[in-house]
Amino acid sequence: MGRDVAPNAYTPRDRGRYRRKVQRCLDTLARMLSDGSFTFPRKHIGLEVELNLVGEDMRPSMSNTAVLNALDDDSFTTELSQHNIELNVPPCPLDGTSALRLESVLDDYLDKAHRKAGDVGVFVAMIGVLPTLKPEHFDQKWLTNSARYSLLNDEILASRGEQPLLSLEGVGLPDRAPERLRSFAQSILPEAACTSVQLHLQVAPEEFAAHWNAAQCLAGVQVALGANSPFLLSKALWHETRIPLFLQATDTRPEELKNQGVRPRVWFGERWITSIFDLFEENVRYFPGLLPETDDEDPMETLESGEVPQLTELRLHNGTVWRWNRPVYDVVDGKPHLRVENRVLPAGPTVVDMMANAAFFYGAQRALAEQERPVWTQMSFQAAEENLYAGARNGFDAHLYWPGIGWVPPDELALRVLLPLAREGLRSSGVAAEVADRYLGVIEQRCLRQRTGSVWQRDTVVRAEDRGLDREAALTFMLSRYLELSRSGEPVHTWPVD
Repeated sequence: MGRDVAPNAYTPRDRGRYRRKVQRCLDTLARMLSDGSFTFPRKHIGLEVELNLVGEDMRPSMSNTAVLNALDDDSFTTELSQHNIELNVPPCPLDGTSALRLESVLDDYLDKAHRKAGDVGVFVAMIGVLPTLKPEHFDQKWLTNSARYSLLNDEILASRGEQPLLSLEGVGLPDRAPERLRSFAQSILPEAACTSVQLHLQVAPEEFAAHWNAAQCLAGVQVALGANSPFLLSKALWHETRIPLFLQATDTRPEELKNQGVRPRVWFGERWITSIFDLFEENVRYFPGLLPETDDEDPMETLESGEVPQLTELRLHNGTVWRWNRPVYDVVDGKPHLRVENRVLPAGPTVVDMMANAAFFYGAQRALAEQERPVWTQMSFQAAEENLYAGARNGFDAHLYWPGIGWVPPDELALRVLLPLAREGLRSSGVAAEVADRYLGVIEQRCLRQRTGSVWQRDTVVRAEDRGLDREAALTFMLSRYLELSRSGEPVHTWPVD
């Protein structure tokens, strides 16, 4: 949902036209899938990284316009809140040593972001949830100045008919009682607290269902091993608080519709699929348009004329249904392709940690997708969804279900099953052994030491509070130290707890 929209209210006629146009796009996609309209010369991967801006006091800095002007680089763009920016890294091949070059490119982009942000007096924080956010930072005035964001905010609030409620029961810090958050928001800006790294994998149409199903199976262990979002509004909550926060911040359903079983727009899904069409069709069938913008293209006529349709309305609609593993249709250099967009992981703590998370995901996903007896034929879809929430809530203390093993901690599941599979999948993808060794070694050590970004943040705050700091001062100290260690580039499992 990257393009802007017209800054005006929508009429019933707009919504009817949009619904018909989305259905026309869906019919065109079905034709393209049956006709073999997609080319697939080589697997490509891509990354998007959402970033926070903070001042010297470690509080959010509402300065994304100034920072983006200083950057003057189309790879960086706005996000929902004025304290966010997003980095879109150009796609690259998955095979060979491309990942090492991607790591270097990421380092270069982030070094530039740090320098240019420093020129305007702010710091860049690559973290899942900024721990120093306060309720006042969710005031609607802090929305980035864009018609798209304002209209999205208004449409979600109007659909819900009431203020978003953030309600979470946390996991207690070491030797501490669990904490609870209950807070109403004036806008959808709590969504902007959820800063993620989004992994893209280009796949052939006939391979899409297997790769998406595999990604769903991996979601729980991904968030458990990559958790980096333990604090929100001064409360210690889930290890990966982004997962429930994103759901609650963008929920268009009042309680009555939740009780009726209406689906949330932040969605894991409800079944294994046999085609990418299943996902687009569900999105159209279940979710009304939030931004009912239309263009003049007739996608079916475009296809029949031998050209590539943009499917603009279907893509816009797809961007307002936030599946944790999202289907993507895109056109690059005049050629259509399909991607799986994996959205479960937080940003940070370092570039090498994010690259390790990506290598683990791409490798394990490939291996699972190519198994003769797929793992998703041996477990219920609901078990995969429960794994996501268990991993997000409890981190290494979660118990995840895996066929043939039963209930198992995520570190044991990774060490015994998924790391060997990831290595096999990377090898099948033509990834060099040195690349697999570098990144999967980080995941292995993270499991052996049971140290994620979330664990480090929680332990550091406990240590600071034991020295007499109150929660606000402890969070400020922790974030300052986090930024220092993140810039060092050393993976989080090596970080000391001061």
